[in-house]
Amino acid sequence: MSELAHLRQTALDHGNRAELADAMVARSGMRVEIDRRRGRGAGLNPAGRFENESRHVFDDGWSTLEELPPAKTEVQIEKPRKIITRNESPDISFDRSINPYRGCEHGCIYCFARPTHSFMGLSAGLDFETKLFAKPDAARLLERELSRPGYTPKPIAIGTNTDPYQPVEKTWRIMRQILEVMNAANHPVTIVTKSALVMRDIDILGQMAEKNLVKVALSVTTLDRKLSRALEPRAATPVKRLETIRALSEAAVPVGAMLAPVIPGLNDHEMERILDSTKAAGALTASYILLRLPHEVSPLFRDWLLRHYPDRYRHVMSLVRSMRGGKDYDAEFNTRMKGAGPYAWQLMRRFDLTTRRLGFEKKGRALRTDLFTPPNGSGVQLSLL
Repeated sequence: MSELAHLRQTALDHGNRAELADAMVARSGMRVEIDRRRGRGAGLNPAGRFENESRHVFDDGWSTLEELPPAKTEVQIEKPRKIITRNESPDISFDRSINPYRGCEHGCIYCFARPTHSFMGLSAGLDFETKLFAKPDAARLLERELSRPGYTPKPIAIGTNTDPYQPVEKTWRIMRQILEVMNAANHPVTIVTKSALVMRDIDILGQMAEKNLVKVALSVTTLDRKLSRALEPRAATPVKRLETIRALSEAAVPVGAMLAPVIPGLNDHEMERILDSTKAAGALTASYILLRLPHEVSPLFRDWLLRHYPDRYRHVMSLVRSMRGGKDYDAEFNTRMKGAGPYAWQLMRRFDLTTRRLGFEKKGRALRTDLFTPPNGSGVQLSLL
């Protein structure tokens, strides 16, 4: 029995509607062979939503001995004009951010940044995990932007879209170069990551922490290694993330825990245990974000859920929709991060009670901006007079 036929039968065996199983057949042309996607999160590679054409794979009856190789990570160089991205969303605590990379090798199936690959004419599925873009000029561009007359320093958020410490950072070292610029200019920065690679830069982070210029948050989705491997196949293991929190804490780098995302019916029962474990490891603050399924993320996640947890499919999606006004996702400001309704309220109460009991700080110390010293002005056009 083919993988697709097996999935359809599994869906039916677990009481999922026949139309759902048939929808999988309709998406079969987007499905990537299991040997090609091994170690990756997405099982589909649909065309981007802005494309005029879509390509579908099908068996034409001609047998072939040729097998396509496993999907490998490819990195292209991107040369943006600016590196600081501005943000005006009312429910986000920062107004500027930096993304050293576009796409993310971690392959988290739930990643809300996946749809951004559509702007590059690529798929939010397997392409997002394997066709990456690096910005090697990031540090130079940052130095130039920080040197502009009238620049007002505020904390720059890194890791809010794709992970700055994903595996390719070992080779490209773009994030470290950015931190070197920030440290020299005494510019505040906040970092979110799922990677233990952040420990490589403890020397710089320690110096910045002494001046109250940095905060780091480790995203801990689950303590179940099997679930973590399926959800986020190339991210650090849960144990490694706790070790990273401990290492940062021991180096006096302010570190927090982020439960992101909370997936109802899948990892929400771990909330108290995750908070307890991260607090014991040295986390000072904690936050959480409810599962978000914008645009292409919804079919990708639903396909993943049916492959890995078919018995929970209806329950998980029912709870998700109960917090999103009956939809897979609602992008309304002020509710998109936490959801709405009785179940969302219950999650919020559990989080509040647990963080209060464990002694988490409600808000960490505000980072300093008064120490900022503009760089030497490299790359800034000089005045004629």
